Amino acid sequence: MYKKFYELNEKPFNMVPNPAYLYRSEKHQDALTYLEYGLMEATGFILLTGEIGIGKTTLVRYILNQIEPDVDVAVIFNTNITSDQLISLILENFKITPKKDKTANLDLLYQFLIQRFSDGSRVLLIIDEAQNLHVDVLEEVRMLSNLQSDEEILLQIMLVGQPELKARLQDPRLAQLAQRIVVNYHLSTLTREETGEYIEYRLKKAGGSPDIFLPESVDLIYTTSGGIPRIINMLCDTAMVYGFGYELKQIDSTVIDRVIEDKGGIGFYVEPEQNKDENKIGILSEREGEGANGELLQRFQRFEANLQDIRLKINLLVKKQATKNEYNQDGYHDEMVSTLQGLFDQEREHSEKLMKEYAILDERFKRLSVKHLEMIKKEDVQERPALPSPENEDLKKQNVKQKIWGWLIRRFDPRP
Repeated sequence: MYKKFYELNEKPFNMVPNPAYLYRSEKHQDALTYLEYGLMEATGFILLTGEIGIGKTTLVRYILNQIEPDVDVAVIFNTNITSDQLISLILENFKITPKKDKTANLDLLYQFLIQRFSDGSRVLLIIDEAQNLHVDVLEEVRMLSNLQSDEEILLQIMLVGQPELKARLQDPRLAQLAQRIVVNYHLSTLTREETGEYIEYRLKKAGGSPDIFLPESVDLIYTTSGGIPRIINMLCDTAMVYGFGYELKQIDSTVIDRVIEDKGGIGFYVEPEQNKDENKIGILSEREGEGANGELLQRFQRFEANLQDIRLKINLLVKKQATKNEYNQDGYHDEMVSTLQGLFDQEREHSEKLMKEYAILDERFKRLSVKHLEMIKKEDVQERPALPSPENEDLKKQNVKQKIWGWLIRRFDPRP
């Protein structure tokens, strides 16, 4: 209902995963690189994890749109199943009628894989929401990887799920499965800067102005959403409905504040327990505004994590450039790793030095914060400014707006 008012071609913050609206942040681009490498090399298992609403399904659908025609793909979304049901679902996805006997179904699947291999094609199985799979079913998934020829993997498997999936794979009973995961990427939340870019990207993609949301409103959206795209979409979509009702061409923090209040906290970001524990021991949350010391430590940890994946990226680049014969692959590979290792060591040394300096500043900041809180307690809390009400130009216009507000109240007011 607000598309015409904001001059949009379509709704920019639809809740349905749409690969055409994939915002390729640095972390999303890294995920695509790893997944592309895994698919190109036909590795055994690929693991993609991330928080609820982070965009895993959108990323998978984007990848599916890029897959070559010689790859047969089966996607399993229903994961509350037994091992017998899993085999049947896989066969149905490949348009093969399953039988009642599990052994017969495994034979059907193996014959299908052999046929596709002889045709020069590859087969990919994607299991979404894999954190819901029982240990026995995950072990069955691992057994499927044994369907292979002497030299080639006949069935490539991608597991997609929430962070609990990584914890599940630490179960000793799944040690063999965990050891077969060649490509592993965890998709993390957006930063404040990326949140602003994400909102602007989707608005421009829908044909509208990227400046509808003022910076102050983006700040509040980021704090409330925790940088999770699905929550950002929910907040922005509802805010644009409110903005349309109030005839606001730009949306400020007052509108977002009203959306948050009316939603009653349902569906908003809740900080994971492990993150809360980390904050207690010094990894400070940007959301709580506790300073540059935490930011430096997070930056340092990202370098630690990224270094172990550098070789994987280089392998992909080398493979893409190999046909050009512009350099010696082994020499280039070793030189690049050595250079990156040197840069990492420099960054590590620099970060440690800065962290010591900021530790002093952080302690001063905490002391000032305590004094500031004591001062705030002594002041009266100012009442939140009310949203502007529509002007009553004439009786006809007033009636139209009353109808709009009546519809909005019935549609969005959660109170009885």
